Amino acid sequence: MRKNDSHAFVNQLLVCLLVSFGFGGSIGLGTVWMRHQITVLAKSNRALQAGIDEVKRRHDATATVVESEQSLPALTRRNTGWHLGLAPATDAQVVRVTEDPVMRLARRRDSNLFNDGFVPVTFRIAQGN
Repeated sequence: MRKNDSHAFVNQLLVCLLVSFGFGGSIGLGTVWMRHQITVLAKSNRALQAGIDEVKRRHDATATVVESEQSLPALTRRNTGWHLGLAPATDAQVVRVTEDPVMRLARRRDSNLFNDGFVPVTFRIAQGN
């Protein structure tokens, strides 16, 4: 009887040991997979950040070119080179707005809101037949 009891204990111990190894191995494999996923995501983020930085550099370069072309010497050079005949605005042509432009434009938009297309209505009452 003791022989069978010790074999049963050894079998149980062996099964528990195999289950523990399997469980530990699956946790280790899951950890390695998660670390791999983190590495892949980090690499993707670095590539995306590099693309964003490249777009920012191109945007800044384009903004610099636009600003240089809007300078007074560049505009004067283009005016004479293309024979446009443009002249700077005089003080009589400049209108200074001192009030809030949003309110001014809203008032201007709504000025004819209720009197546009005013048509008087007349009623004719028919006399009895």
